[in-house]
Amino acid sequence: MPAVIKGKAFVLGDDIDTDQIIPAQYLSYNPADPEERKYFGMYAMVGVPAAQSGLPKGDMRFVPEGQFTSPYTIVIGGRNFGCGSSREHAPLALAEAGAKAVVAEFYARIFYRNCVNGGYVLPCQCPKRLVDEISTGDECELDIEANTLTNHSTGKQYPLDPLGDAKPIIDAGGIFDYAAKAGMLKT
Repeated sequence: MPAVIKGKAFVLGDDIDTDQIIPAQYLSYNPADPEERKYFGMYAMVGVPAAQSGLPKGDMRFVPEGQFTSPYTIVIGGRNFGCGSSREHAPLALAEAGAKAVVAEFYARIFYRNCVNGGYVLPCQCPKRLVDEISTGDECELDIEANTLTNHSTGKQYPLDPLGDAKPIIDAGGIFDYAAKAGMLKT
């Protein structure tokens, strides 16, 4: 994981669930097949209601129609991000779309663990309600070592909660890579 993540923010509301992040009809793709895996990115966030998307009317897609990657690198969520089912396809879809991090007030625990265990996207928490402070399209910078998010569009900086024991797993690329590097698995 890079020490600094820069890019455009995509702002969402509260209670964004895994069915909104990647709807069930797109779970027929095989994440182990690279030709099919990219479709998780294409359909990332298509289930998010327009009222929660943070996008102007008429532009309701995290990933532009017919494309596989998003122009947004950092997802800003509200409370209870990733609630719903336990599907690990949700953080996978965000990663396949090109998102590097999600910054939310707090997460559904299973979504947070799926982010960490799979090494898909960096799940950061901020004690401040960022969905009221940041707009979709703002240029942001996430400094993992300093535990800060800077909105370069407004000049404001926000402290983030430290990643703690999850950071070495994220740095290794996921739980299996971490266990292999730590000698816990035979390779």
